[in-house]
Amino acid sequence: MELLVHYEEKPCYEIVTEINNQRLPEKLSAMSIKNRKLCIVTESNVGPLYAKKIQALLSPYAKTVILHTFPAGEENKNLNTVQDLYRDLIEHKFERSDMLLALGGGVTGDLTGYAAATYLRGIDFVQLPTSLLAQVDSSIGGKTGVDFDCYKNMVGAFYQPKLVYMNLATLKTLPEREYLSGMGEIIKHALIKDGAYYQWLMDHLSAIRERDLSILEEMICRSCEIKRAVVENDPKEKGERALLNFGHTLGHAIETRKMETADQSNAPLLHGECVALGMLASMQISKERGLIDPALCQSVKKMFLDLRLPTTVSGITADDVIQASKNDKKMEAGKVKFILLKGCGTAFIDRTVTEAEMKMALASILEEPN
Repeated sequence: MELLVHYEEKPCYEIVTEINNQRLPEKLSAMSIKNRKLCIVTESNVGPLYAKKIQALLSPYAKTVILHTFPAGEENKNLNTVQDLYRDLIEHKFERSDMLLALGGGVTGDLTGYAAATYLRGIDFVQLPTSLLAQVDSSIGGKTGVDFDCYKNMVGAFYQPKLVYMNLATLKTLPEREYLSGMGEIIKHALIKDGAYYQWLMDHLSAIRERDLSILEEMICRSCEIKRAVVENDPKEKGERALLNFGHTLGHAIETRKMETADQSNAPLLHGECVALGMLASMQISKERGLIDPALCQSVKKMFLDLRLPTTVSGITADDVIQASKNDKKMEAGKVKFILLKGCGTAFIDRTVTEAEMKMALASILEEPN
């Protein structure tokens, strides 16, 4: 499958899905890489699986191809890691005409994109997402960034890739929990934009769990189409693109608090897991306002359970989550911007959600009383 994303009235980049990397040289050669240096940026879990193979595949087509590997983990998505990448690029004399390739999940894509946006005031980069979450979400749309202290994605830039190339076979090597975490964003796409797609997901849950590549390609293509359409209409999140934040206001806050309080008895959650929890909380507010049928809440909760996504969280309090939500970069004039549902496939922006409503919603997903 190939999609063409338009940005500011110009064709900007392709989204390509394949079951291997064989067409990657062809796609990059179309960008005249013969006289360009390439840097494959990856992390310590993904790199050993794919990096050297891609380096060998691309070396005959480019001036040179180097590898830069950083330690895996959200805790390394920070400015120190970006500085290490800058240093490597400078030492290898990378110029503005050269290119970065982000090989990995969302952390790698976000960090590499931000480095590309800021190195020499802008260098081309390509997304090679290897996780389900990155393939349907973070690799598309041009949001790049790193965490600052405990604040998620607080430093970043809007910077579009030149190509998104997905080798769907990489999904076969993902740990199950990480793979299923990506379903949080996929279900989000259906809930905010396409009720028929939500029904399709319910009908194909077994094949999705089994990682049937033909079903996964259809699923990933539909999610990419939804995100592409939203991003084209609103590339810098001045309006409709905010709908993609469904579940993220409280989800990001939960993610932040779990990271801050993590220990052996209170482990952090993955991004898609936090989005799932945030969606359940937002749906609780929508239900209490009479906007959606309670049956939809039960259906989504059952789907999460079938996909081993969390429906409750422990070790944090509602007050802590609400306080963390006030540090969200999506705040406007001191107001928390919520995305609520009017039905399956229809979402809207709401700026009137109160702390009392947030506490009520959080009570439905917090295991411990507050």
